[in-house]
Amino acid sequence: MTTETKNNNPLAEVFGFPIINQTAKAKRYRDKKLCPFNNKVPNCTKDKANDPLGVCSVFHCNHPVITCPSRFREDWLIIENAAKFAFSEKTKWTSLSEIKLLDNNGQSAGNIDFVIVAYNEKGQLIDFVSLEVQGVYISGNLRNPFDSYLNKPSQEFNWSSSYNSPKPDYLSSSRKRLIPQMLYKGGIFHTWRKKQTVALQKSFFDTLPKLPTVTKEKADIAWFLYDLILDNTTNQYNLTLVETVYTEFEAALFRITTPEPGKVEDFITILQDKLDEQLDGNSPDTPSLSDIIIS
Repeated sequence: MTTETKNNNPLAEVFGFPIINQTAKAKRYRDKKLCPFNNKVPNCTKDKANDPLGVCSVFHCNHPVITCPSRFREDWLIIENAAKFAFSEKTKWTSLSEIKLLDNNGQSAGNIDFVIVAYNEKGQLIDFVSLEVQGVYISGNLRNPFDSYLNKPSQEFNWSSSYNSPKPDYLSSSRKRLIPQMLYKGGIFHTWRKKQTVALQKSFFDTLPKLPTVTKEKADIAWFLYDLILDNTTNQYNLTLVETVYTEFEAALFRITTPEPGKVEDFITILQDKLDEQLDGNSPDTPSLSDIIIS
């Protein structure tokens, strides 16, 4: 169950709590700018350490959408689920964060969010699996409604929508972040024949092309899809695993990186219109390319 926005207000969670949560604990986290989701330090550090943009999630179509990667760290469910996919039940494991990955030329391929490592009784590493965590980029201005809310954090907080209101930018999140990560860092892990895991919100995953799936045993990648479910008793959102999708690396990446082309006739129409403008609007007497294709 989720709550609905009021008056187009874009903010869902601020410093870990729904904005309508006015408990003493929620007020303390707002006043001290604390992060309840296992950030590297007790305080929120998003955007600016001295003036953090403490928005964990925003509303889109009346649904909370995670914008901060740290929001996925609640109770460390993402680590536990990744380990369950990669290792047997009795395996000893722990997690390491922000591990630099190098290519064959010694050049950085980026940092891996988490590497879950399995080890034996002597503490020797015996296996490992990657975990990439991806929130959603935001387009528009998020700082203005955030600052306005902190100035008056009440249940009556209202933020009217405008052309620059913040909203999820799923396309940039996939093209500029998720896909390059999977191609470069994921490509290295695939060459090593190591399993990979990805933690996303389900609404983000649903914007991707439909991926060909396989069984858990055959999977190279496990896509763990989470959502924020409102607990009406505590008036807080709980990170909840709602679906797991298993894919092979090459098939999944091929599907994600292969666009679905529109009709060539539509593109030809655009070109013809631009050509007509360049020729002062005089249509050529000879048959156009679209006429030839149609005929």
